[in-house]
Amino acid sequence: MATRHLYVARHGAADAFGEIKDTGRRQASLLGERLAGLPIDNIWHSPLPRATASARELARHLPNVLVAEAAELIDHVPYVPGTTEMPRSWVGFFDGYDEAEAASGKRLADALVARFAKVPEAGQPDSYEVLITHAYPIAWLVREALEAPPVRWLSLDSANTGLTVIEYRTGLAPTLVMFNDMSHLPHDLRWTGVRADARP
Repeated sequence: MATRHLYVARHGAADAFGEIKDTGRRQASLLGERLAGLPIDNIWHSPLPRATASARELARHLPNVLVAEAAELIDHVPYVPGTTEMPRSWVGFFDGYDEAEAASGKRLADALVARFAKVPEAGQPDSYEVLITHAYPIAWLVREALEAPPVRWLSLDSANTGLTVIEYRTGLAPTLVMFNDMSHLPHDLRWTGVRADARP
């Protein structure tokens, strides 16, 4: 039975202009140390600078592994809820989103799933891929794996370099192995990127 292993993480902490900070580089390096013992085939990253820099920092611990950009991993809103399913706390966030923006986000979300949430065909070798992306695409991949209603992506948040692992096996539903795990980070580097009122 072939298995596709996805190791998905949000980029390291970044500044207000989207550039990675020293804290973010340290977070990415620690994630690289954590993944160094795995037979990683590829490291894919979003085109945005904070994800690119995080992937390069992580890759220092995974020599000879292909590092490449994947347009599907760009930061985007994957689904704009309708008025009847919109959580009250999110209403202001979606003010001004028009149909074209919502359609563009849906196309990106569909492309993300088509490329990375694909079950391997029987007879294919196991694969191990790292995805360095953003909180919203991670939430969408988790929601997809769990076959949850589209609006549920709103309730899933990821800290900087929090690790999510999803496995896809031939003939079986996807398995969410872990979500937003930060055990590779010391306490002072955990929960960055998550709003203060949601931190433990």
